[in-house]
Amino acid sequence: MQFKGNLKLAVLTLLLVAVAAFIAACGGSKANVRKDDTAANAPPPAVEVTTAAAIKRDLPRFFEATGSLIGDQQTDVAPQTSGKVVAVGVDIGSPVRRGQMLVRLDDAELKLRVEQASAQVQQAKAAVRQAEEKIGLRSGQAFDPNRVAEVAAAKVTLDLAEKNLTRAEKLIESGDVSKQFYDQQRAQRDQLKEQYDVALAQARQNYAGVEVARTNVANAEATLSLAKQNLSYAVIPSPMDGFVSERTADLGEYVSPQQKVATIVRTNPLRVRIDIPEQAIQEVHVGQSVSAMTSAWPDRHFSGRVARIAPNVSAQSRTLTVEAEIDNSSGALKPGQFATVRILEERAEPAVLVPSRAVVTDAGVSRVFVIKDGHAEQRLVQTGQTEGDLIEIKQGVAADEQVATSNQQQLTDGIAIKN
Repeated sequence: MQFKGNLKLAVLTLLLVAVAAFIAACGGSKANVRKDDTAANAPPPAVEVTTAAAIKRDLPRFFEATGSLIGDQQTDVAPQTSGKVVAVGVDIGSPVRRGQMLVRLDDAELKLRVEQASAQVQQAKAAVRQAEEKIGLRSGQAFDPNRVAEVAAAKVTLDLAEKNLTRAEKLIESGDVSKQFYDQQRAQRDQLKEQYDVALAQARQNYAGVEVARTNVANAEATLSLAKQNLSYAVIPSPMDGFVSERTADLGEYVSPQQKVATIVRTNPLRVRIDIPEQAIQEVHVGQSVSAMTSAWPDRHFSGRVARIAPNVSAQSRTLTVEAEIDNSSGALKPGQFATVRILEERAEPAVLVPSRAVVTDAGVSRVFVIKDGHAEQRLVQTGQTEGDLIEIKQGVAADEQVATSNQQQLTDGIAIKN
């Protein structure tokens, strides 16, 4: 009986302890809830930011388009004669001047041809001198067949026979000579006339030989010039100033006129083609200033000008193709680079500008935090063109309003600000 009484007392004691623990736990939970509610109702701490005022000023307008830079001139250089490469003077990237050797071919055979042609010229000139001496013609003297010795002698004899015949004609009239004597004089004159004509024809024929010999000299000299020209082809020069963008000929290789040995490109200025919308045609003209930017040089603007304008508008895109020349005297730009080109307009329009760092863009949506009465006000904005480290705000911010330029990730609409 005493054991049962002790057991009941132990059970009652445990129940009292459990109830006390439950009450204590409930009291602690209510206290924590009150503390959490108090913390939640407390205002968030002020965020420290830097600010800048939105400014309003006239902003130059421009058309912007993209295109690839290409060399001002580019040419593939091929040899004008076949041969084995014995020297290479350039490599990829080498700067070259017009006339500078790119590749030189073996010229031993070409030199032999020059020597042979030169010998043929000398031989032909000797033949001319021989033909001229045959008819007594001096170098540079005009041809007169009567100055040929044979012709001159025949002419003297003929003239004497003519005089004798004339004298005989007078004497036969007076009866001082017989008819037989007159006939002899006449026959002699006719014979000498025939000899004179033969000598004259022979002289002219000999002079024709001189002409042929002179023609042979001209042909031999032409052959010599051609041989010398072919010899000059052994050196393959650069046709212009520029850079070697490709070299395909190697030492010891046999090349022909159908095979290029190098590609030369002129990189200053560079060209770029862009398309202008149809409505802007009247505002673009040759000589207009342009600027170009590339991803390789994001902080640099390269100046240029509109050089050429296509005569027609594309029927598919309704755009006008414009070609600009970009100054590349520094050599910073390379053909093939992708460039963004701005064509500056003559007009300027007022615009509101804020520092580029004040604009936060997320998922294609741009926003700015305007600071008013010590609090941040979030505004969605529409941006325009950039001007240095400033960006145009087309809508959403007025001039002279203060915008946050730092710690925007900590800002929310209405949060307190401290400068």
